[in-house]
Amino acid sequence: MNWLTDKRIVIIGGTTGMGLSAAQAFVREGARVVVVGRNPESCTAAEAQLDGNGLAMSGDAADPKTAVTAIDLCQNIFGGFDGLYHVAGGSGRRFGDGPLHELTLEGWNATIQLNITSLMLSNQAAVRAFREQGQGGSILNMGSVLGHSPSPKHFVTHAYAAAKSAVIGFTRSIAAYYAADNIRVNALLPALVETPMSQRATTDEAIMSFVKTKQPLEGGRIGQPNDLDGAAVYFLSDQSRFTTGQILAIDGGWDLSEGQY
Repeated sequence: MNWLTDKRIVIIGGTTGMGLSAAQAFVREGARVVVVGRNPESCTAAEAQLDGNGLAMSGDAADPKTAVTAIDLCQNIFGGFDGLYHVAGGSGRRFGDGPLHELTLEGWNATIQLNITSLMLSNQAAVRAFREQGQGGSILNMGSVLGHSPSPKHFVTHAYAAAKSAVIGFTRSIAAYYAADNIRVNALLPALVETPMSQRATTDEAIMSFVKTKQPLEGGRIGQPNDLDGAAVYFLSDQSRFTTGQILAIDGGWDLSEGQY
């Protein structure tokens, strides 16, 4: 028996990178999924990779209507809603995020909206839907090791670190409050993973040399999107039915390693 048989899951940020890899893993484990992405072209491409067991819709995760619409779609097409995986987020560098003395207010606001406001909105929509259904459910949020384990030379975006730290506090706070409703809320914290967001790092020889010692597992390497799939399947499945408020770093040893420049 597959771990996610008959589960109906919404993935915010599910058309590329870690979200798409998870969507494919969920489908292999028996789930049906609705994936949300901002780019219509990526939505079309993602849906084609879900073996007829998924739908893709275009939407901005920071729009209050997006998660509500995706959950409604999941309920109407697949007959219910069992889990939310919020992956959407990203660097605010292009908006003005960076070291505090250079950080712009525009950069701060845009980064916070992209990484924590969007997550709050999807979690709120999921909690409301679960409570209305009266059957509980599972929420899995995406944080980052930079929310608690900084890297001051190569990864200096202080608004991003603040937002990802907020993911931890937000996840644990709502996990405590909604446990009585049988709603589980957990989070994953990846280190550097090869996704469209990480292109700046992956093309920088100095950063990749640093990552080899900072993420020393398997000979020292950058993470791959599918490195998170097993944990995501666990948290969205009934195997985690007695687990909530947990923060799991999947970081290749980042948090334990000094890293060499």
